[in-house]
Amino acid sequence: MSDRCAAGSEPVGRASGSEPVDRTSGSGPVGIDELLERVRSGFVRVGPREAAAAAEDGALLVDIRYAQLRERDGLIPGALVVERNELEWRLDPWGSHRLPEAVGHDLRIVVVCDEGYASSLAVASLRQLGLHRATDLIGGFQAWRAAGLPVDV
Repeated sequence: MSDRCAAGSEPVGRASGSEPVDRTSGSGPVGIDELLERVRSGFVRVGPREAAAAAEDGALLVDIRYAQLRERDGLIPGALVVERNELEWRLDPWGSHRLPEAVGHDLRIVVVCDEGYASSLAVASLRQLGLHRATDLIGGFQAWRAAGLPVDV
C-alpha cells in the first residue's frame, strides 16, 4: 500500500452538488495533483544521493512512513522516525512536544515517505512553521532503496 491517494484531475467540478467550481483559476477547491504541484513549487526537492549527502552534512532525515511500511521495507540508517500525525508537534522548535533534534528554524530537514507524495505535503506544513530549509525526497523510501543506498531490515 502506498501513501499516495488516487485523485481525479477534472478542471471543473461541483461543490455540494450546486454551482460548478473552477479548479484552474488558483482559488477555491483543487485536486491533489494540483495541490502537490503548488506546494512543490515552493521548495527544491532532493534525490536519494542528495538526501544521503545532506544527512552526512548534518541534515535530519525524517521518516514519516507508518509502522507497517517500516516493518515491511526497513529503515534508513540514522533516520528519525516521526509518524506523520505527530510531525509538526515534534519538529516545531518552539513546541512543548518537540524532539531534542528540533534545535531551530534553520535546521535542514529531508522528509521521507514511501513514494514522495505525502512528504511534499508534510514539507509545506513544516515550512509554515518557519522550518524554511525543509524539503523532501523525490520518490521517497522506494527511490532511496532503488538507488542502492543503505537500508536496515
